[in-house]
Parts: sequence; structure tokens; C-alpha cells
Amino acid sequence: MAKDRISGTLAVILHADVAGSTRLVQQDEHLAHERIQGAFRRFSNAITQYHGHVRELRGDALLAEFERASDAVAAVLAFQADHSNHNAQLNDNIRATVRVGIAMGEVIIADNTVTGEGVVLAQRVEQLAEPGGLCITGAIYEALPQRLPFDLENLGEQLVKGFDDPIRVYRVELSSGESIPPPQDRSRHELSPRKRRLIAAITLTALVVGGAASYWFKPWTPREEPASVDRMAFPLPEEPSIAVLPFDNMSADPEQEFFADGMTEDLITDLSNIVGLFVISRNATFTYKDKPIKPRQVAEDLGVRYVLEGSVRRVGDQVRINVQLIDAVTGFHLWAKRYDGLQTDVFGLQDKVVGQIAAALEINLTTAGTGRHGRNETDVAEAYDAFLEGWELYRRDTRDDTIKSIPLFERALELDPDYGRAYAALAGVYWRITDRGWRKDVGLLYMEAYNLTKDYIAKAQAQATSLAYSISSKLLAFDGRSNDALVEIERAIALERSNPDYYIIKSWNLIYAGRAEEAEENARLAIRINPNYPPSYLHALGRALFYEGQYVEAAKVFKRIASQQPDREVTYMRLAATYGQLGRLEEAAAAVSKYNELVAKRNYTSLTVQEAAIWFEDTYLFEDESYPEPMFEGLRKAGVSEGAAPSAEGFYYRALVSRHIGQTGRYFDVEGVPKIDATAVKVLSDRGVIIIDVRDAGTYARGHIPGAVNLDLNLVLTKENLAKTVNKNDEVIFHCWGKACKYSAMACAKAALWGYTRVQYFDGGFPAWKAAGYDIATH
Repeated sequence: MAKDRISGTLAVILHADVAGSTRLVQQDEHLAHERIQGAFRRFSNAITQYHGHVRELRGDALLAEFERASDAVAAVLAFQADHSNHNAQLNDNIRATVRVGIAMGEVIIADNTVTGEGVVLAQRVEQLAEPGGLCITGAIYEALPQRLPFDLENLGEQLVKGFDDPIRVYRVELSSGESIPPPQDRSRHELSPRKRRLIAAITLTALVVGGAASYWFKPWTPREEPASVDRMAFPLPEEPSIAVLPFDNMSADPEQEFFADGMTEDLITDLSNIVGLFVISRNATFTYKDKPIKPRQVAEDLGVRYVLEGSVRRVGDQVRINVQLIDAVTGFHLWAKRYDGLQTDVFGLQDKVVGQIAAALEINLTTAGTGRHGRNETDVAEAYDAFLEGWELYRRDTRDDTIKSIPLFERALELDPDYGRAYAALAGVYWRITDRGWRKDVGLLYMEAYNLTKDYIAKAQAQATSLAYSISSKLLAFDGRSNDALVEIERAIALERSNPDYYIIKSWNLIYAGRAEEAEENARLAIRINPNYPPSYLHALGRALFYEGQYVEAAKVFKRIASQQPDREVTYMRLAATYGQLGRLEEAAAAVSKYNELVAKRNYTSLTVQEAAIWFEDTYLFEDESYPEPMFEGLRKAGVSEGAAPSAEGFYYRALVSRHIGQTGRYFDVEGVPKIDATAVKVLSDRGVIIIDVRDAGTYARGHIPGAVNLDLNLVLTKENLAKTVNKNDEVIFHCWGKACKYSAMACAKAALWGYTRVQYFDGGFPAWKAAGYDIATH
């Protein structure tokens, strides 16, 4: 803060680094470090000879300050000429090539660290230089005397991160046939001791007289354009609020981007655990990644007061974090700080940043708010790297990237078998594969993917993380245990309060528990901490509003979803029910028509609107199975079914199936339909009894009971198709992928309602058949 700053002044700043240092280290770590250190020793000597001051020298980076632009440029060219000759004498490829950027700007010296706009600008300009080259800003160009023998190539205006306006940049080389200007002798300009004492006395008096004014006006503090509270998309929270922008990767290797992203995300998680601090989610701030954005705009977009910017540089096992905290409302930089350490202590460095932010915002850190609480990590740096690489892929949320993340998480566990987050991440991967039907892409059956999810989550819970609790919550909700699922997601939120997805999971479970008002609150909170929310958040909000009976507001939300996702049929089913409850029958009919149109395009032969309500509302997930009745009632009012009572066939077969919760999860019973085990199925199969597999065709093809007929419940199992397969008075067995699968239970109920008199329910399904060791057919 202001009282901690030693000085602030305009200066010529030189920033240099070694191009491709990671590649050099990978070839020969010891020799590479020796060569880099040797290069910077010679560079430091040149800087000193040209009256510059080396402010920082660490790893593959150097920062220096000059009074005159000409001295800085001459020092660089003198060093590069000498260094080029030095490299030419080497008989290997481990050659440190230094690139340099020079800028003019204000600097702040605090805690023996030089920071400020000038430092950041010099770093950005350096990145535009070629290996062994030098780039300068337009301000340095203007400050250079024309008599100097330098060739300056105008590279035009360049957009650089962190600066809203383009920066004019020049490439500098020594003119052909010319010599580098030698350092100027400044001894003749030295002041006598008497004059120096007089100037010091005058300066001291001026400081005493002007001290109060300088404190209030803070002339040394960088200033941004202030954000307008009136223009903010959301009201400022009462407590301090902050957005953490994605940290810049300042390493020479662009492949280190995942490390900078991981550091940012971990820091957001740590900050979210500080009681009394409102933290915007990673989902929202990462939309600004690689974009030139001002803190003012971030604050107005997200409704926060403070913005944290930073960068990460990693060389070998050395890590440097530079951060600066900005009060976007006033435009002032509150503080800037550098943290250096080993990669093995990267979490300790993060804790220091969290503590500094809390101190700046005058927030007391409690034991629960120190950032480490509940987030189990690893002491193996390579395992953390592998995890972050996998996590970057997993966060992209695509099929291919999710699958590519698997070997990286597995690698993290090979390096550290106790790595809790890696187990949780694999559980998340296999849950996604299970839930989204990507099983064939990894060669797994449904229950195999589902069981892998459960296996990994069991291992993850030995060192539970927020991710582990969230996946556990999804598994419990899948089993219809919404109240138990709520306990798990609350634990996840306690460890990661800024993750909006967790509030959406909580919202869904609150709906299943019959607590719609609380569900709405959590959906709105998710939207607040992630203003760039996806349509899935609106689905949660719309359902909560519907079950509260706020049909007007629910209709508005579902209509917004339809405008964003015009091809998603479930939206029109819910919109039809909502319009039905409102008596807006023409709009309800239009929604039903749109639903039917989309279903026809997808070639669904049996998924009527009534059945869609059953599938998408999933009555078996509700604690009280009568709770979703308003959805069915809305459809009836919309004219979807005949009469005022639930006379549609789908409602009847739903009534025949009952769900139960056992120690191993959910299971189903079908009224009037007996259950049989794998042994009985084998006997009946040998007798020629028809077995109907209601799983999807792809899963069936990878493994099924020999002779079983595949009638996908959702796409193929119609009254007409069943009649072609078996007579009503013949024995028939239905199964799917296990006791937790409701499809075979519903198939039994359908068949019973259609007049089949000898229906039998193999609830263990294909997994039980396989476990019994019986033959398996594939095609």
C-alpha cells in the first residue's frame, strides 16, 4: 500500500530473458544454467559500464534501470556483440540467446522489488523481439539522439496485453560499419560534497512540506481509468469483491500455459475460501484470456471492485509469480509484489499471495480461510504438472479432450499414488463418459464406465477435495438420494465457494428434494459469480421457478433458453407445460409442435411429449415422486393428453414402477412382474425363451446375451415392434445394464400394460450375466 512504497519515478526499463531456455535445460540442465548465468554476468557488467543498475537477476530473466535511453540501447548492443562472439566459440548447441525489450514508464520500488507499468511494458516489448534481438517503444525512440549509429525499423503499432492503446515498437540494430558508442565519462558532472548536502537539505524540506499532499494524491501510484459503479452489470456486493484475471505465461516455453492457468485457478479457489470476500468464478474471468482488457471493463462486466493481474515464470524448478492488485473503482494500484520460490513450494507461494490480498483488503484470515483447508495436493512437482495438463484438457469439456486427459491423470497417479485430486479428476472423466454416452469411444460398457466412476471416487475420498465431493453428489443424485447428495455438494462448496457449477448441482438436488425456493437462490448465485453462464444454468433456474409456481417468470427463462438453443427439445416440453399452467394455449400448442418437429428430426419413434416429461423430469430422482405433477398437469392443460386425468399410457406405466434405495444404490420393482436372476435366465434362454435387451444398439453390439433381441427402450421399443418379436402369451424377459437401470423396469411395465401376460424382469441385467461367467455374443 502507499505507506510501504519507497519511491516512484519515471525510468528507462530494460527487460531481458533467454529465448528457448526450457529447451536448453532439457538438453543439459547443469550446463544450461551455467551458460545462462554466464551470459547474465557479462550482460550485468555491460549494464554497469553504461551507468545502468541491475534490479533483478534470477533464472532466465534480468531487469535493469537506466536514466538515459541511449545508455540502455548501447549497453544491449555492446553485450549482444560480445555475446554473439562468445557463442560462436562453443562447440555444442547449448547457447543462451538473449532477447531484450526497453520501455519508458513509471516504476515503483517496494520491498526491494521494482514493479509498475514500465516493467510490464518492457516485458511485453521484449516478447516481440527476435532471439538475440532488441525492441524498444516509441518513447525510447523519441529519446534517442539522431546522431547515434543505430538502425531503427518501425514495426508499427502493436497490441500488447494489459494496455488498451496500441504501442509503437521499433527493432534496433547497430548501423553497418559503425562502432558501438562507448560509455560516457560522467565524472565531470559529479557534484561537490557541499552542493550535494545543499540539494539534500532542500529536498528534505520539500518532502516535509509536501508530504501530506503527496500521500493523498499518491503521485507514484499507477492509475487506471476508474470503473463506473452505475455502469456495472451487477450491484457491488457489500463485502469486498474481486476478479482474478488469467495469469500471463512469462516462461520462454509457450507450452507452459497450462501451468499459468492452473496457478490462476488454484488462487481463485484459495481466495474463495476467505470469509468476507466475494470472488468471481474462474469460468467468468477466463473469458478475458489473451485479450487486451482494462480493469475498468472487467469490474463493470462482472460487478466487482478489485481486479488482480499477474504473471508466472518457470525456469527449471524455479517459479516466479508477479501480481498486482487494482482498485478498479478508484483506478489506483494498491500494491504490486513478486514472489520467488521452488516449484515444490508453489502452494506456499500461493498462500503468500492470498495473505497479501487479505491484508490489503483488511480481511482477517481464519483457519478456514487460509486457502489450504481441504485442498489436498502433492509434493511431487511432476505429478502436479501432469495433473494440470490433464485438467486443462478436461476443462474444455469436449469428448476428445476429455478422453485425452485420462493418461495425464493416470500419469499423475503413477508419480504420486496418494494424489487425491487426480483420483477425483478421473472420477469426473468417467462420470462424464457415462452420463454423455461416450462409452464406445473408450471401449467400455455403461456399467463398466459407471463402476470406474465409483471406484475412483472411493479412492478420491481418502483425501477428499471439492471435486470429489461434487462427483459423489452426482452419483448419489443418480441413485435418487437427493438429501445425501445435498450433504456432499455442501461439502464441495465449503471448499470452493467460487465454483458456480456446484451451486447448479445443489439447485438440481434441491428441486429433487422439493425445495424449489432454495433451488432458485442457488441458481441465481451461480449466475452472479459467473455472469458468462451457460444455458444449463437457466435450465436450473427455470425449473426452480416452475416448481415454485412462478409460471410467468419460468416462461421467460425457458423462452430465453429456446432462443439460445433452438434445437433442444426438452426446452419446448417444459415451455409447453408452463404455458399450459398459464392458460396460454396457442403458445403451448406452438411449443408442442416445435417439440414434435425436433423429435421427428432425431428419428425418435416412441418418445412422446408425455414420455419426455417422464425422462427429462426423471420422477425417480424426486424424494416425493408426486412433486413433478405440476409439469404433467401443465401438459394436460396444454392439450397434450386426453381429459383432465393422466390418461396417457406413459403415465400409467410410470405408476407400475416403484423405486427403492438400498445400501448399494437404487433399484426398481414392477407391480405384477416377477424378478429372476442370472441362473434362471440361463435356463430359460436354453429353452428358447425370448430375451429383450433394451440398451442402446452400440452398447448391445459390444456385448450381449447370446440370442437376445435388441429393442432400444427410447428409440425402438414400441407396441408394434414388440408384437413382431413375441406373442402376448409367450414368456419374455427384459433386461438392461443392472439394478440401477430403470429402462428394463419401464419396459416390463409397458409390456404388462400392452397385454403381455408372462413378463419377467432380469434386474441384474447384462452385468449379472457377465459376472456369472456365461457366454457373451458380439456383433
